[in-house]
Amino acid sequence: MRQRVRAVLITPTNTMLAIKRIRPGLPEYWVLPGGGVEADDESLEAALHREVREEIAGHAEITGLLRILESDDEQQFFYLARIKQWNFDQRSGPEFSRDDRGEYLLEEVPLTAEGLDAINLKPDALNDGRLAEVRAEG
Repeated sequence: MRQRVRAVLITPTNTMLAIKRIRPGLPEYWVLPGGGVEADDESLEAALHREVREEIAGHAEITGLLRILESDDEQQFFYLARIKQWNFDQRSGPEFSRDDRGEYLLEEVPLTAEGLDAINLKPDALNDGRLAEVRAEG
């Protein structure tokens, strides 16, 4: 079963970092920073730290596991984390060098019901209202 890690990255101004995806022929959507766990990752948390470095040239302080989503062939682990510094211009993930992957834009999204309702966050199971509550938990 494939494993993926993602982070709800909360900034010092209590916004959430999300990556807006623009792909030809598809409606815009947003994803949380993260990606696949690789064989040489020592742990899920190590995989998340590597993905945050690759995708936004940042370092996150993981505060806990928020939820797990499972399908027939995949487990996705969503962590809650704080981040103070990042630089999207210095991203180094392999997906950013492929022209066929579309655009990636980093955005700060308000952690409010209104802010989250304004984006098409994937996977859909994250749109159950619980993310707007994490600001107080982090």
